[in-house]
Amino acid sequence: MAQADRQFAEARRYMVLTQLRPNKVIDEQVIAAMAEVPREQFVPKAYRGVAYMDEDVAVAPGRFLMEPMILGRLLQEAEIAPSDTALVVGSATGYDVAVLSRLASTVIGLEADPALVAQAGQVLEQLGNVNAVMVEGPLAAGLPKQGPFNVILLAGAVPEIPPALLDQLAEGGRLIGVVRAAESPIGQAVIVRRTAGVLAERVLFDAGTPVLPGFEQPAGFVF
Repeated sequence: MAQADRQFAEARRYMVLTQLRPNKVIDEQVIAAMAEVPREQFVPKAYRGVAYMDEDVAVAPGRFLMEPMILGRLLQEAEIAPSDTALVVGSATGYDVAVLSRLASTVIGLEADPALVAQAGQVLEQLGNVNAVMVEGPLAAGLPKQGPFNVILLAGAVPEIPPALLDQLAEGGRLIGVVRAAESPIGQAVIVRRTAGVLAERVLFDAGTPVLPGFEQPAGFVF
């Protein structure tokens, strides 16, 4: 193993020990997935040195990798089963897709930027993620033709969860993400479950996750 690879492997171990376990991430499957995926491969080369920092890492205009602790807690709350089909909305360079691919049966990453779709697809292929695929399309619309999904992960904050995404939840499905107004410095991580056809939302914790473009609320009338 090259020295750089050893350093990144140690950074992943340190991420688990100092960011995940002390912050209520105790699901061993989630921890194992995040300890395995080389996060540095999903950020621009110039920023690989900060890939494992305990904060969001920008990877493209309006796109970022969520803070590891936030992602870990969201995935833990979703209670992902090996048979689940998952959708990642705003998948950017594909890191969340790669992590989920180690937990679920099939994972689709939805991204509006075609360049990021191509980039993420290449990295996922190089890492051998055979159960993951990237798709280009508008984020708020989801992928109704490929649904319904057992798990939907919003890879960033949204001002409100679009009904179109909720409609794509399978019976027993879970949507996880952060709801945050653009003008607010902090949002709330939530989980929405579909049980017997009824949607129920529960607030999990506060999160300062950046807002994803493409979910802007229309401006109201001004008199």
